[in-house]
Amino acid sequence: MLGTAQLASGGEQLYPWRTTDAGAVVGFFANRNHLATLCLIALPFAAVLGARVMRRGRGSNPWALWLSLLLMGLIVVALGVIRSRTGILLLAPVLIASLLAAWTAAGRGRPHAFLWGAAGVSAAAITAVGVLALGPILDRFDRLSATEGRLENWPIVTAAAEAHLPFGSGIGSFDAVFRSVEPLAQLDPTFFNQAHNDYLETWLETGWFGLALMVGFLAWFARRAFSAWRGEVGTDRDLQRASTIAIVAVLAHSVVDYPLRTVTIATIFAVCCAILELAGRTDGDGAARRTERGRV
Repeated sequence: MLGTAQLASGGEQLYPWRTTDAGAVVGFFANRNHLATLCLIALPFAAVLGARVMRRGRGSNPWALWLSLLLMGLIVVALGVIRSRTGILLLAPVLIASLLAAWTAAGRGRPHAFLWGAAGVSAAAITAVGVLALGPILDRFDRLSATEGRLENWPIVTAAAEAHLPFGSGIGSFDAVFRSVEPLAQLDPTFFNQAHNDYLETWLETGWFGLALMVGFLAWFARRAFSAWRGEVGTDRDLQRASTIAIVAVLAHSVVDYPLRTVTIATIFAVCCAILELAGRTDGDGAARRTERGRV
C-alpha cells in the first residue's frame, strides 16, 4: 500500500529516506531493487503455504489458499510496477521453482487445483503487467535511458581487491578505497557507494578469508538444499524448500546489487538459513526427539 501511495503521489514526502529512488516504488526501503528482492523471497513461501491446504484436504482453513493465490498475483504485479531489472529477470526462474515446491508440498503426484490456480493467477498477472507496463519496463533495460556505471567500475574494484590481498582492505572500507582508486576521468556529481556485487565487495574487504567463507557457505547450502528437496512431504520440508529458493534469489541478486547489506534482507536471509539448517537432521531423528519430548 505504501508503494502504491508513492507511485500515485509523484512527490518525495512518502519516502522514508533522504537518499532514495524518488518517483519509484521502494516501500520502506531506500532502493527499488531491495523491495524487489523482498518480493522474490515471499513468492516461494506463499506458494508452499497455499499448497499445504490442498495436502491437508477438508478441514483446513480455506483462507490460506485464497490469500496465497492473491499474494502470488500481487507479487508478480508488484515486480512489474517496481521495475527492478534484476527482479524482473529473476521472476521466471523463481516462479517456476516456487510452483515446483508447491507441487511437492501438495503431495506430488497429479497436479492439484491449487497448482493450476497459482499458474493461472501468475500468468494473468504477467499478462496484465505486459499490457499496462511493458513500455516503462523496456525503458529500464535501455542502457541509453540512464547511466550504468557498475559494469565499468567492476574492473577497478577487482584491481583494488588484488592490491589488498591476502587480508583485504577491512570490513566497511569500500567507499574510502574506491575513492582512492577511482580514475579522475570518471568523477561526476554521483558517487559509487557500493560495488553492486556483494561477492566482489566482500573479496575487496576481507581478501582470501572472505572468499573461503563464501565457498564454505555454498558447500553448506548445497548439502542442506539436497537434503531438503529429497526429503518426504511435510511442513518442515515445505519451509526448507521455500527457504532454498529464497536464498538462491538473494544470492543471484547479489551478483549485481547488495541486498545483504540491508538489515531487513539480511535478517530474513538468516532466518531462511536457520530453517534450512534443520534439513540436516534426519526425519527419523526428528521423530525420535518429538516422541521423547511427548513422553516427558
